[in-house]
Amino acid sequence: MGDPTVELLRTLVAIDSVNPALVAGGAGEAEIARVVADELRAIGLDTTVEEVAPGRFNAVGVLEGRARGRTLMFCGHLDTVGVASMAAPFDPIERDGLLYGRGAQDMKGGLAAMIGAARAIAESGGLPAGRLVVAAVADEEHGSLGAEALVRRWSADGAVVTEPTDLVVGVAHKGFAWVEVVTEGRAAHGSRPLEGRDAILRMGRVLGGLERLDRELQSRPGHALLGTASLHASLIEGGRELSSYPDRCVLQLERRTLPGEPPDGALVEVEGILRELAASDDEFPAAARLSFVRFPYESPAGHELPERLESALARRGRPARRGGMSFWTDAAILGQAGIPSVVFGPGGAGLHSVEEHVRIDEVQACRDVLADLARTFGSPLSLPTHS
Repeated sequence: MGDPTVELLRTLVAIDSVNPALVAGGAGEAEIARVVADELRAIGLDTTVEEVAPGRFNAVGVLEGRARGRTLMFCGHLDTVGVASMAAPFDPIERDGLLYGRGAQDMKGGLAAMIGAARAIAESGGLPAGRLVVAAVADEEHGSLGAEALVRRWSADGAVVTEPTDLVVGVAHKGFAWVEVVTEGRAAHGSRPLEGRDAILRMGRVLGGLERLDRELQSRPGHALLGTASLHASLIEGGRELSSYPDRCVLQLERRTLPGEPPDGALVEVEGILRELAASDDEFPAAARLSFVRFPYESPAGHELPERLESALARRGRPARRGGMSFWTDAAILGQAGIPSVVFGPGGAGLHSVEEHVRIDEVQACRDVLADLARTFGSPLSLPTHS
């Protein structure tokens, strides 16, 4: 019989769980949440499935220890990005120690590892102390509806978010802000320049200011683990037809943020650029708004969770490495809710690309390390004595 963790990984990759907020008609998490819940129940966890939004589901299982103690949470997301241009996205193929398919690395490998860790604990006699919460959540690839619902109902003394980190213990990651900029012009026939005002050319001035800002951001001293902040122009649209002056242009940009930066910093920066441009042009109608923000995250200084993970890695003969992640994760939502968190999961390649894979040996190593961590994390509380 094969490794149950690898078999579960194959099962999860074979399920279409494309996020419908990203791709119209995407399957969402209903089927995969049911499969995960069935697996958790079979292992022996007390399991619930919660609909966090219409058609969007979390699956959460709880394993109680034999003695009172602290709660550890494993958290991973069920959804994936789209599958455009992929030949066989839901056909899990193993080759040269790698497993291919949509979501294999991001992050069904981590899901399989954390469920496998719960299985290993249950089959070896259970959790010595404390409580293990295994949470598989919806919608991380878009709005994190699942993680936000999770922290309203569940808490923990520590959490591991099993995103792909190449088995590096991730103690920090960047955040991001999306800003929309609109420049206004005046529609006119292309042959009448005195009547028209070109909104797209005006946006060009904004783009020049943003390029200068990005150079400045990347020239500043960076975060010790995350490097520098940055921005890029993501989407732009404007104009109606070739022979008309465009009366409106819309730019959407992304600003990657660092711990310690103000929540509205990206908007303040863009508004500063617009003020400078308006000061030198009486006809420069433009506005900016913040459309979405996700905060950066840094594990609490001195918290024991990173060190405990590193010790477990060393016991398993794996290098104990600590670092920062460039991408955003649900650890920020857990952290904001008061759950100290780290990011730790198996590696691979092809995040959001047409050929995605995860390293099978790292899925197994992640499982073993997580099981070791859970067995020791919930050590019994010292209860007060009464005379």
